[in-house]
Amino acid sequence: MNKEQIIENVSTLLQEIPTSMEIVKDDHKREKRFRYLAKYMVEKAIEKDALIVSENGKGIAILFQTNSKDKNFWKDTIMDIKLALNVTGIKKGLKAMKVQSYVKNQRPKEGDYLYCWFWGVLSDARGKSDEARIAYDMKDQFFEIAKEKQLPIYAETRIRRISLAYQRYGFKLFNEWDHPSGDKMYFLKYLPPAKDE
Repeated sequence: MNKEQIIENVSTLLQEIPTSMEIVKDDHKREKRFRYLAKYMVEKAIEKDALIVSENGKGIAILFQTNSKDKNFWKDTIMDIKLALNVTGIKKGLKAMKVQSYVKNQRPKEGDYLYCWFWGVLSDARGKSDEARIAYDMKDQFFEIAKEKQLPIYAETRIRRISLAYQRYGFKLFNEWDHPSGDKMYFLKYLPPAKDE
């Protein structure tokens, strides 16, 4: 699957995620703004070897290996001036920075870990069997990476259904937070089993 199609798919998926719906400026350029954000995310994922795409291209995830001292990665997306100008606008950008500060504080202060920055399945691949299979196969890839590297995976979501899916897959819910928007944010963690000798 080519990069442009992946960017297009991520742009489509971002338009279903509460956080991106809130931070992307709502004006006549909204579609372009989502596309700009998607391009930024995909290019960053490729640069960090963090992009995971399902066989049929309908499932896309970004799983970074990082740590609290990785200042290049955590050069906050919102603090990136280009994103503020092209995606959020200054006011929404500042509001998002406050939320991001709390979110980041839920992750480890020491050592490396894997962070699931993004994970989605396109709507035309949803439905009990397709979506479940795509998500399940991708989950297996995440877990294989975690086991190989012996690193935990951290993720968060504001969609309860997604939080429950993570938990069915073996993630543990370790915090629930009343998000400033009025809904809940769920923080999840997966600890891999020890490597087979």
